[in-house]
Amino acid sequence: MRNFIGNAFRIVLSGESHSPLMSVEIQGVPEGLPLSPEDLVADIARRRPGRKGTTARVETDVPEIVRGVERGVTTGTTLKIAFRNQNIDPSAYRQFVDMPRPGHADWVRRAKYGADSLTSGGGMFSGRMTLPLVAAGVVARKIIAPVTVSARLIEVGGHLVNGLDDPVLEAVLTEAAEEGDSVGGVIECVCTGVPAGLGEPFFCPMEAALSQMVFSIPGIRGIEFGDGFGAARMRGSQHNDPIVDEAGHTSRNGAGGINGGLTNGNPIVFRVAVKPTSSIARPQMTVNLSTGRMETLTVKGRHDTCFALRVPPVIESAAAIVLCDSLLSTRI
Repeated sequence: MRNFIGNAFRIVLSGESHSPLMSVEIQGVPEGLPLSPEDLVADIARRRPGRKGTTARVETDVPEIVRGVERGVTTGTTLKIAFRNQNIDPSAYRQFVDMPRPGHADWVRRAKYGADSLTSGGGMFSGRMTLPLVAAGVVARKIIAPVTVSARLIEVGGHLVNGLDDPVLEAVLTEAAEEGDSVGGVIECVCTGVPAGLGEPFFCPMEAALSQMVFSIPGIRGIEFGDGFGAARMRGSQHNDPIVDEAGHTSRNGAGGINGGLTNGNPIVFRVAVKPTSSIARPQMTVNLSTGRMETLTVKGRHDTCFALRVPPVIESAAAIVLCDSLLSTRI
């Protein structure tokens, strides 16, 4: 199982959603970077459930810096940050060994690793694995400053929303929950202060690096940069970005800050499609692998009506990790 990504800035994930411990190891962190557990709290809190539409599973999500920091600064050796899972219940998932959930990785996980692999909830396929990813993103954002990364929810269930307090969002979540269903969403991410020239043609352009990282996040179904799919319905005169100065700034940003696979010095802008939560209260049909017959499956447990609500800090972390890896690679 490949659980690492990156070159100059490499992260390695360990643990599973219902195992006692989850962690991230980060290689390539420079020496002397101020870092404490308190630095991680804000982004971890943004990812944590608690508001309407999110799972009822409650974890403390307390980060433990196991190694790589002394006297409040990084040592330049491998940094390890761990999280202890407390509210775990692997037994709740045993029904899915023979009754794979529609939309989940239950069946493909069994096909690749065998029935005995279905022992710890969603395991490495779970959205909970984004917790250590967010921790790594905090470290990456410290390294890449003054480059900034910001993501926000712009659409839920097919409706445009303006922030988490939008009454439209409230109505969409209420309707889906009452019907025992779920909804997806769209996240927009903007990276500012990115220097020109990051990326490696031909097979590792910046779009590809970002897309690989973003698609590592469970539940992502699409990504577009700048004008995205809308560019296919435009003319070149509409989609092209006129260059207005010697620094490469443009009067519009249809390319989303990337030309020819290289960053062009303008903000990187991309949007990500997040699918509806697969585990829903509404009964669904699936095959019983022990009998070969179609049966009704009712998924019990604690699941998000819309897990896209918690995805913005994860997308920010994914982008920051990619940019950090690219920036550090140029310095080697």
